[in-house]
Amino acid sequence: MARIKYSVPIVEMQGDEMTRILWDWIKEILLEPYVELNCEFYDLGLPERDKTDDEITERAADAIKKYGVGVKCATITPNAQRVEEYGLKKMWLSPNGTIRARLDGTVFREPVLCESVRSYIPTWTKPIVIARHAYGDVYRNTEIAVEGEAEAVLEVKYKNGKTVRNKIADFSGGGVAQGIHNTDASIENFARSCFTYALDLKRDLWFATKDTISKTYDRRFKEIFEKVFGEYREKFEAANIKYEYSLIDDSVARIIRSNGGMIWALKNYDGDVMSDMVATAFGSLAMMTSVLVSPLGAYEYEAAHGTVTRHYYRYRDGEATSTNPVATIFAWTGALRKRGEKDGVQALCDFASKLEKAVLSAINCGFITGDLKALYAGKNAPTVLDSRAFLKKIKEFI
Repeated sequence: MARIKYSVPIVEMQGDEMTRILWDWIKEILLEPYVELNCEFYDLGLPERDKTDDEITERAADAIKKYGVGVKCATITPNAQRVEEYGLKKMWLSPNGTIRARLDGTVFREPVLCESVRSYIPTWTKPIVIARHAYGDVYRNTEIAVEGEAEAVLEVKYKNGKTVRNKIADFSGGGVAQGIHNTDASIENFARSCFTYALDLKRDLWFATKDTISKTYDRRFKEIFEKVFGEYREKFEAANIKYEYSLIDDSVARIIRSNGGMIWALKNYDGDVMSDMVATAFGSLAMMTSVLVSPLGAYEYEAAHGTVTRHYYRYRDGEATSTNPVATIFAWTGALRKRGEKDGVQALCDFASKLEKAVLSAINCGFITGDLKALYAGKNAPTVLDSRAFLKKIKEFI
């Protein structure tokens, strides 16, 4: 049969380690036989980022702005051990952080639910969408290692010459200091993205911070959300959905006791941590979709997990691994569907849905990767496959 064509490129960003291997297999087995992929390619693997002084990440982000749709493979954010392992010039920033800062978007993460995979939390019968602010906080911080007796201060210098200076701490010896920031404009974009997404999905929106402790930083988030909600209140009432704010510790406790079904809006770091918790509780971190939605109307899809380093080392040693590719497949289907929606290519949207259905059908029929074995509750006894065999099995259901 003729392969599906589309004219405007998707920005394709290759990544690292085991997910880099899966990426190529997914294209080879599940995409290229059916779709004539038109992609503007950027290799965001760690060696290439080091070679280009990370300029390639910035160029990829600008390409997403230009073309409106991107799909990204998982990448390494290097620490000291990785600098040594890869012989890097420096500890480069998180590529996700760079892209999110450049697009100033909101990350929405939602688990892929499958009837034959049990949740660790039995009451969670509906998906929980994590709305993660994708700008600032610890991902755009500055840090100083204090090496002796010192005073650490936080200072803001205004253009008009005014200076505000607050003491952070007095150090009697070694320690560390950190500075983080955010902007009203970015927080407002985050709030509007969350309220709009809640209306699109017809789901309640919860927002949580710790304004009782962070009486300026977190309080600013709370106040801006309250102000922006005024623009959406009537629409929420008409859609019969609710917005509510609570402290994050209370929110976590209520989420655990809930049936799910809400959008949970969180600051950048909180969203990073809680999305992993939610994904794992629903069955597997490899079953969590992620999309960055920019206020400019650009979308970047990726899996909400890392590069699966341990599996990569085993693969490199010649061992076949049973690494779950579902979230990476759904990153591709999300990008293909959005490209089809933007450009009016219905066949592309239909193929994306067909491929997602094939993935779930394969799992429900008992063909799984090793991470799902303990939670499998299907009618058929499960067959654990290595990654490439699993992808070939999915193809049989298309």
